[in-house]
Amino acid sequence: MGARIPHPVAGMRATDPLGILLRPAANGILGSNLKPFAGFMLKTAQQIQPLSLRVRGSAAASQRKLFSPKAAAAKSGEVVRIAVLGASGYTGAEIVRILANHPQFDIKVMTADRKAGEQFGSVFPHLISQDLPRLVAIKDADFSGVDAVFCCLPHGTTQEIIKGLPRHLKIVDLSADFRLRDINEYAEWYGHSHRAPELQEEAVYGLTELHRDDIRNARLVANPGCYPTSVQLPLVPLVKSQLIKLTNIIIDAKSGVSGAGRGAKEANLYTEIAEGIQSYGITSHRHVPEIEQGLTDAAESKVTVSFTPHLMCMKRGMQSTIYVELESGVTASDLYEHLKSTYEGEEFVKLLHGSSAPRTSHVAGSNYCLMNVYEDRIPGRAIIISVIDNLVKGASGQAVQNLNLMMGLPENMGLQYQPLFP
Repeated sequence: MGARIPHPVAGMRATDPLGILLRPAANGILGSNLKPFAGFMLKTAQQIQPLSLRVRGSAAASQRKLFSPKAAAAKSGEVVRIAVLGASGYTGAEIVRILANHPQFDIKVMTADRKAGEQFGSVFPHLISQDLPRLVAIKDADFSGVDAVFCCLPHGTTQEIIKGLPRHLKIVDLSADFRLRDINEYAEWYGHSHRAPELQEEAVYGLTELHRDDIRNARLVANPGCYPTSVQLPLVPLVKSQLIKLTNIIIDAKSGVSGAGRGAKEANLYTEIAEGIQSYGITSHRHVPEIEQGLTDAAESKVTVSFTPHLMCMKRGMQSTIYVELESGVTASDLYEHLKSTYEGEEFVKLLHGSSAPRTSHVAGSNYCLMNVYEDRIPGRAIIISVIDNLVKGASGQAVQNLNLMMGLPENMGLQYQPLFP
């Protein structure tokens, strides 16, 4: 006889919190099919009073705050001038690919020290059709004509560079350098002291769906890591609602090789990774404190998780399979219903219907997170599966989502790329 397979939650009540019947979409995704916002253009806050823009809803942030007087506001006829630091890496290339479809963001400066002087199309021929400035070294970059920066530099190099940037710039940092609030914890996990502690106090953690209001008024946003994004989106609402126990949370996560960056590494050679799967960072991966920070905030008490990442022989994609214990009287159906109501109006977070299992191939090239909840064969436990594209929702797509908010633009602007399948 075959082994018993954990079965998905069945018979879900397809209603919203008001009891309105929702019809499952033909593609197996619950939730309304929302149409894109119309384009807005920018002008500075000195020219217009702060205003509130309509964005995709969230149960965690239903009351929208007005924009800060210092934030940019919408005006037809102007664009946001962008610098991309570290443009020759995978996340930098994804920023450029995404912004090719963005009506407001115009790239004016691109840095890549080792590729300085080259055309971007010679570094990434798949983007040769884009009209882009020549790559320059950071020391030669002119930020006088720039409004905002995507910082795609390696961990450990970003703090001092951002500290030296003009204060008028809005910054989204895709490294790990500002994700941990506790600078002592940063030093413990990253092996050196924090080099810009005064900026750490200013930085806002940029998990968009959970921190919109803070992001909207921020100057410096720490873009989350890919694993923490895939883990916190399902777990934070469940921890906040006290539906799961804070002990024995087990996270089995898998990522494509692009998550390791574009630098030449022996461990990432084709012959090293092909035809297999390998664990790494066992008990010591640097995303652990970031995950625990988010869950601890949600629980208002210390949360410790068991997290093991694995490298898969694929270019991009990430799956987190999460095992949790249910609180007394709670069922897997309750977890599903709570996540569904939390993310019902969200543009980029979708719960699958019935027995559909999230697959990395169903989010490739997109800013979506797909998830589902399953009842474990062990009583009192549930399994949650969450998938993202590690380079988009796990990095560059979420960075664009965050800068849209920071600049007073619709959150989904330029992010309407649908997944590539097959």
